[in-house]
Amino acid sequence: MAQKKIKIGIMSKEDYRHRTIAIAKGDYKPDKDAPKIWFESMESLGQILSGQNQKLLRLIKNSNPASLTELETLSGRKKSNLSRTLKTLSNYGIVDLIREKGTVRPVVNATDFQVELSI
Repeated sequence: MAQKKIKIGIMSKEDYRHRTIAIAKGDYKPDKDAPKIWFESMESLGQILSGQNQKLLRLIKNSNPASLTELETLSGRKKSNLSRTLKTLSNYGIVDLIREKGTVRPVVNATDFQVELSI
C-alpha cells in the first residue's frame, strides 16, 4: 500500500474562523495543495504526533496487527487506551480503522507529514 503524505497547517482559531467564513462565502478558494488538517499550535500538533504515538504508528506499520487485541499484546498498552488514541489518529486521517469479522484492524494511512506554519 502506498503511503500518503498529510499536509498539516498551523493557524490560530481566529484566523481559521476567518478563513472558514471566507471559504463559505465564496470569497476565498484554498489551493488544492493546501493543508486539510489544521491545528491551533505546534503544541496541539505535538500531542497528536507525540513520541509515544509515533512509536505506535511504527509498530502498526511494521507488524500489521489483525486486531486491537493483537496490538494490545504487541504494544503493552491497554485496549481502551489504544482505542482512544487510534480513534483520535483516525479522525485526522493518519490511521484507518477497518472493521472486519467483529474486530477492528488498524492500518497506518500516512507516514509522512508536512507542516505549514505562518506567523
